Amino acid sequence: MQNSDQHHYTRGVLCCLIATASWGGMFPVMTDALTRVDPFTFTSLRYFIAGIAFFLLLAATEGRKGIDLKGQRVWLAWLFGTAGFTGFGFLVFLGQQLSGREGALTASTMLATQPMLGLLVNWLMRKVVPPAYSFVFILLSFCGVVLVITKGDPIALMREPQSFGANALMLGGALCWVIYTVGASFFPKWSPVKYTAYSTLLGLTSVLALNAFFYAINLVPVPTAAAIGSVLPHLAYMAFGAGVVGVLCWNIGNRILTPLNGVLFMDVVPLTAFAVSALQGVIPVHSQIVGACTTGLALVCNNLYLRYRNRVVVAKPERLAPAAALPATSGGTAG
Repeated sequence: MQNSDQHHYTRGVLCCLIATASWGGMFPVMTDALTRVDPFTFTSLRYFIAGIAFFLLLAATEGRKGIDLKGQRVWLAWLFGTAGFTGFGFLVFLGQQLSGREGALTASTMLATQPMLGLLVNWLMRKVVPPAYSFVFILLSFCGVVLVITKGDPIALMREPQSFGANALMLGGALCWVIYTVGASFFPKWSPVKYTAYSTLLGLTSVLALNAFFYAINLVPVPTAAAIGSVLPHLAYMAFGAGVVGVLCWNIGNRILTPLNGVLFMDVVPLTAFAVSALQGVIPVHSQIVGACTTGLALVCNNLYLRYRNRVVVAKPERLAPAAALPATSGGTAG
C-alpha cells in the first residue's frame, strides 16, 4: 500500500512539473513567433485548435451528457472565457511583443505572481479576506517582478514609459487568467474538462470577433499564408504542449497533491523560461535572477504561512477565521 501511495504521489509531482515546465517554455517560443505574426492572430489560431481538442476530449470522456448545456449559465462561462483567453492571450503576448527579446523573462515572472493575485481576486469576487501576512508576501512578490522588469533599476520605469505600458499589459493579462481560474468555482457541477472546453470555445467567439475588428480597421495587418505557415510549429506547441497537455497535467497533479501543494510548482515557470531564454542568447542579469527568486520566495513563504494558519484553525478554531485560498482550478494557472 505504501509503494502504491508513493507511486501516486510521484505521479502528481511529475504532472505538475510537466505542466509548469510547458508553461515556462511557451514564452521563449512566443518570442520567435511574435516576430512573424501579431499576437491577436496567433491567439485566435491557438485557441481555435485547443478549443476543438478540448471539445473532442469532452465528448469522448463525458458523452452527450457532458456536452449538454441546457439550463446552464452560458453567458457566465462566456464572460470568464473571454477574460481568460481574450484577456490573457491578447494582453500578455502583446506586452511580450512590445518588450522585445527579454519579454519572455518578464512574462514568466508575472505568471509566478498569479497565486498571490488570486488572493486579491478571491477577496473581490468571493468576499474572502486574505490573511494579514499574505499582503506582505503579495508586496514582496511584486518587488521581485520590479527587479526583473527593471534589471535592478526601478527608476527605469520612469525613463522608459513604453516599457511601463508593456509590463502593465502583461500584469493585466495575468490578472485576467486569475479571474478565469476563480470563475471555475461558479460551476461546481462541471468537470474540469467541461469548464475548460466550453470556456475556451465561448471565449474564442470574443477572440475572433476582436481579431476581425482589428483587421477591419487596419489596426492589425492580415498575415500572409507564408507567415502562418512559418509559425505552425509554434502553434503546435502552444495549442497542444502548453495548452492541452499542460492543462490536463495540471488538473491531474493538483487533484493528487491538492492545490495548496500544486501552486508551489509555479516557481518552475520562470525557471524554465530563464533557462530556455539563456539557450536562445537572452542571458538574465544578476538582479533579474534575484527578482525571480524573490517572487518565488514570496510564494513559498505565503504557502507555509497558510499551512500554519490552517493548523491553528483546526487546533483552535476560535482563534482565527479560515484562511483565504484560491479554489481548485479547472483550467490551469496559465493559458
